[in-house]
Amino acid sequence: MTIKPPYLKKGDKIAVVCPANKLKKSIDSAITLLENWGLQVITGKSITGDYFNFAGDDELRAADIQTFLDDSSINAIIAGRGGYGGIRIIDKLDFNAFNKNPKWMIGFSDTTTFLSHIIAALHTQSIHGQMLASFETGTASSIETLRKALFGEELKYTYISSFTNRPGHTEGILIGGNLSILVAMEGSVSEIDYTDKILFLEDVGEQEYAIDRMLRMLKRKGKLARLRGLIIGAFNNIEPEEIAFGQTPEELILEIVKEYDYPVCFNFPVGHIADNQALIIGSTATLDVKSNEVTLSYQ
Repeated sequence: MTIKPPYLKKGDKIAVVCPANKLKKSIDSAITLLENWGLQVITGKSITGDYFNFAGDDELRAADIQTFLDDSSINAIIAGRGGYGGIRIIDKLDFNAFNKNPKWMIGFSDTTTFLSHIIAALHTQSIHGQMLASFETGTASSIETLRKALFGEELKYTYISSFTNRPGHTEGILIGGNLSILVAMEGSVSEIDYTDKILFLEDVGEQEYAIDRMLRMLKRKGKLARLRGLIIGAFNNIEPEEIAFGQTPEELILEIVKEYDYPVCFNFPVGHIADNQALIIGSTATLDVKSNEVTLSYQ
């Protein structure tokens, strides 16, 4: 069983931090939207942090998150943006107060570092969803799923995949996030146990060979063999290679997991895309996959 932080209600406090790269544009409109949801928004020092490419140096960013992990009046922590930098500070954080007073952590991309650690080491649920910097370009639907996830309203996803899926029906605890970050967590206390889980994956700006290499590493560790289901989100902005790799991400994924019998679906609306739907990591989910139609719901 996993620990579910209390759902938010009007009047609750949500803290905004930048655990990795610095903000390049205003997030005022996103803050206003959170306030329109009835939340009190508290901004951390990292929101205005500026240290080369980072939102402040490692010490500032870690101290900023630590402040809100320790503050029992804060009900949720959402990343302002991603980029790179979470792995530089994750081991500087003390989660003792968080354990006594669990709260929602929200984000995607590099924030997968924290989401992975929270489910692996602390057995606590978190939300993989839009960050404040992506509110402006995110679809209304994706932002609404984040609100529903935070406030405990029903979430169910049904969509049509443009790539033929491997059909099946399964149930299990949902885990996942950015493939590159999940691979970087391997061998540490932030490494997730994949056994009997439904795994979702996304990535951006990688080449096909790198995607292939990372997935085959997970396979060699036996992690892909123990899954109950596999959800493939967006693998976009793939860097072209001088000589074509010869397989799309979808094709190489099907080849890598061909000997396993669990359902595999593609084109799930999650990742570095406008329609980045919120997913609750650590929740128990039901996945129904047909050749082109997919439904995911929470129990």
